[in-house]
Amino acid sequence: MFWSHITWPELPDRLAQAGQAAILPVGATEQHGPHMGCGMDTEIADKLCRAVSQRTSVPMLPPLPYGCSLGHSRRWPGTIPVQPITLIELVKQIGDGAYHSGVRRLFIVNTHVTNAAPLRCALEMLRAEHDDLMVAVINSPDISERVRRFHFADAADWHANDAETSLMLAVSPEIVRPERMAQADDPDRTEGQVFAHPVNRTSLNGVTGYPSQASAEKGREAFGWMVDDLSALIQRGLSQTPPLAHSYSDPVA
Repeated sequence: MFWSHITWPELPDRLAQAGQAAILPVGATEQHGPHMGCGMDTEIADKLCRAVSQRTSVPMLPPLPYGCSLGHSRRWPGTIPVQPITLIELVKQIGDGAYHSGVRRLFIVNTHVTNAAPLRCALEMLRAEHDDLMVAVINSPDISERVRRFHFADAADWHANDAETSLMLAVSPEIVRPERMAQADDPDRTEGQVFAHPVNRTSLNGVTGYPSQASAEKGREAFGWMVDDLSALIQRGLSQTPPLAHSYSDPVA
């Protein structure tokens, strides 16, 4: 059920069988502390959406590996950010292409926190231009309450923490350096702050949280929750229509 594996003659039938829906995973390439590879966000976006695509039969578009990671600064190598306006325009153009290929329900699954605002802007632009296109931005930590509790257990401003490290130990262990996990812990310093600071001013090593607490067992359980709960969310979306049928452009009669 991967868009990149489907030929153009096959695509209309595949989309018809999937409620004219597609999934767009959006990740990032950025430092994840001394113990984890820079592709973590894209890795989880890819693995999660692949599993959900196979379960729901909704085609998955190729994942975006670059995101709005400006807040990670230049203190540590590995972060390759794009400007918010670049991400907005890129996702808008991807959505345009998906629409012209027959997509009418677009589920954007985001696994990097600061992609959320640009993706919301892209949503606004897409639905204003395409009257019959429905777009959802789903931020992976907020898929469900149990998934949220898992992500935020050790830090409110979490990054490369227990949750993310556990997920990678479960689904992509090759990008984790277990021998460095015990020394990677760094507490959340954002509590009570009025301003949103970049990571160079809140973390000593690029981590916020306690990766030393991570385990593959916790990661497998949480990944299972994420697949189950995102699949259920998308299944709900496949049967939904707008509450009212009013056109975006037509004035009140």
